Amino acid sequence: MQRFTVSVIFFSLTLLTLSDGGSIGVNYGRIANNLPSAVKVVQLLKSQGLDRVKVYDTDPSVLRALSGSGIKVTVDLPNQQLFAAAKAPSFALSWVERNVAAYHPHTQIEAIAVGNEVFVDPAHTTKFLVPAMKNIYQALVKHNLHSDIKVSSPIALSALGNSYPSSSGSFRPELVQPVFKPMLDFLRQTGSYLMVNVYPFFAYESNADVISLDYALFRDNPGVVDPGNGLRYFNLFDAQIDAVFAALSALKYDDVKIVVTETGWPSKGDNNEVGASLQNAAAYNGNLVRKILTGGGTPMRPKADLTVYLFALFNENQKGGPTSERNFGLFYPDERKVYDIPLTAEKLKDYHDRPSPVSGGQKQPPKAPAPVVVGGGGVSKSTTGNTWCVANPDVEKVKLQAALDFACGEGGADCRPIQRGATCYDPNTLVAHASFAFNSYYQKKARAGGSCYFGGTSYVVTQEPKYGSCEFPTGY
Repeated sequence: MQRFTVSVIFFSLTLLTLSDGGSIGVNYGRIANNLPSAVKVVQLLKSQGLDRVKVYDTDPSVLRALSGSGIKVTVDLPNQQLFAAAKAPSFALSWVERNVAAYHPHTQIEAIAVGNEVFVDPAHTTKFLVPAMKNIYQALVKHNLHSDIKVSSPIALSALGNSYPSSSGSFRPELVQPVFKPMLDFLRQTGSYLMVNVYPFFAYESNADVISLDYALFRDNPGVVDPGNGLRYFNLFDAQIDAVFAALSALKYDDVKIVVTETGWPSKGDNNEVGASLQNAAAYNGNLVRKILTGGGTPMRPKADLTVYLFALFNENQKGGPTSERNFGLFYPDERKVYDIPLTAEKLKDYHDRPSPVSGGQKQPPKAPAPVVVGGGGVSKSTTGNTWCVANPDVEKVKLQAALDFACGEGGADCRPIQRGATCYDPNTLVAHASFAFNSYYQKKARAGGSCYFGGTSYVVTQEPKYGSCEFPTGY
């Protein structure tokens, strides 16, 4: 979910050693003009017992503020720098010197995310991913930091070719040989882990008639049996994670661990964003924290103590797209809590999820297994009605044009109708043409999770787009 910057929580090392579970961290995104200073943010994290944070760059003010805090940090090398990092070892070495070695160990950098959801980046950066990861790692070796700092890259669930049922999880075939096998070899050889972004909210939003709200929010429900392995799932999060574990197993990388680098639920959304509410966000994140900190493995990997980064630390007012994108935060910019949930093992003792009459999940869980496909920034296929993918008119024209070029080129969208003289050429605007191309790609991909993203330049709508007399397809 690259268009978001996420934040999550976790507990102290003392509690970690006493707990039977995993670890909670927070994504600290800054796409906003009203956030507190980095110094105040570090104070906020410490006051909440949060000692693991993930950021989306290497901003000096943030890294300096974290110095001496005891908070472990995951930093990011942005997608736009993948080419340079892949092609020039000297660039990778210089980047590590400036952004990692200059701060570590006083700022406890524990991982570098090389890119973010690269496979859905319209700038064609996929082929540079593994070479960039290797060059960054070699730069760490030269500074003798490779034992302290892991190198990985977050993937969205759209990187899966199959994700339902969980037992049939597999990576997209076209990515296996050129990307996944060399990347997983690298992770295995360096003792690193696969970073994964998962969002049950998007799956529920588009399939609310099929997926029980209780199933999405970790509440009591009869569960869903995977027909492939007979395992029973009681929440959608586990089903999504196990689809990734199955994909790893299919390629014989069972020894590669997973870290969930983004997950969350919005506290507010547009009228058509089903399930986006303060009560549901509190339930999802609160129950997820309880699951992870009290020994929350998955049916397929019951002993997998996961590290999970919640999305996000703050509501970020400068994000585009639907209302939900600006309301994933645990805190308002003035540092007030959006809702009150425990973020540490100690505070879990007094935590009780209290379903409201409206959001209490009155529906029964699905009689048949529920779809689990959904990637960062995408919505899974709707079974209740049609959905379309359209361009975000508020993004920069250069970024939108690049996404349009990708959709009509490598993406394989049917762009013939928007050529000069064709049925959808008018109105001759970038937004109209991009919307048609994005939707063509989205429908060709069967509205799968992550297929309406294009680097954050698009989003899903439930009302048919209207651009002149052009008709947008709903399926191929």
